[in-house]
Amino acid sequence: MHVRDRMGDLVADGFDVGIHFGPPEPSSLICRLLLETRVLTCASPAYVERWGRPEHPSDLEARECILMRDPATGKHYDWDFVKGEETIAIKINGRMMVTDTGGLLAACQSGYGIAQPLEIYTRPLLADGRLIQLLPDWAEETFPLYVYHHSPKMVSAKVRAILDFLTEIAK
Repeated sequence: MHVRDRMGDLVADGFDVGIHFGPPEPSSLICRLLLETRVLTCASPAYVERWGRPEHPSDLEARECILMRDPATGKHYDWDFVKGEETIAIKINGRMMVTDTGGLLAACQSGYGIAQPLEIYTRPLLADGRLIQLLPDWAEETFPLYVYHHSPKMVSAKVRAILDFLTEIAK
């Protein structure tokens, strides 16, 4: 397994399967949606105790936010909030930009600021109280996870097994 922030050329790099969060990238490989996970807005209990809960997405413009770098642009991901048919783009500020989910979650849990991790990563942290979801009524934005692989004719038993496993755990 190799973790990197861009897909690259899986075939040239010698990989059989790739998984990638975000919109599908151009590729000669088979690309299949595994799941869509919500984008949540979270903070630590210590942060909420000190600064309170924002009541509306626009309240975040005056808060310390933890930014996640978009590898495609080098800038941070935008923060959009979706509630039913309404979408609000918020201009957020922050002094810390991270490049990986582990850094984002660690900074958020430490009380540094408000973050927007994916729900798939936050379930255990929310369940045991290490993080608190903020603005739950504005949490309908989703982010896709895709799997890429060679054509079905070239799939070995090992690749079929990992594809089946990924499909099963994505349910």
